[in-house]
Amino acid sequence: MEERNTRQKGMILDAVRGRCDHPTADDIYLELRARDPRISRGTVYRNLKRMAQTGEIGLVQTSPAERFDLRTDPHSHLRCCLCGRVWDAPVPYREEDDRMAEETTGFSVRGHSTVFEGVCADCRKAQEG
Repeated sequence: MEERNTRQKGMILDAVRGRCDHPTADDIYLELRARDPRISRGTVYRNLKRMAQTGEIGLVQTSPAERFDLRTDPHSHLRCCLCGRVWDAPVPYREEDDRMAEETTGFSVRGHSTVFEGVCADCRKAQEG
């Protein structure tokens, strides 16, 4: 049984690392289910959460669904409020923001995440056309 879980975890990790579109857990589940009908939704969700907690993959907290990221370095994201897609934002991570938050609050900051929200070019074009 352990071998199966290791194989499935590897499949899940490969699926996240093979995508640049910040997939949801359901996106990964549906992709893997097409290749292996025996994989369960619970296995995918549980492994994704565990891998995000251990830092093997990144986690982007968005509404309505969390998204998973092949990148684990600190970086910002863009989220379209209409289609829900998520992209990496070409904005540098500012460690000085962490220090400023610590100095002004006394909070021990481990990092921060920034998600810029708006309307992507594709959705703007569809609205105009």
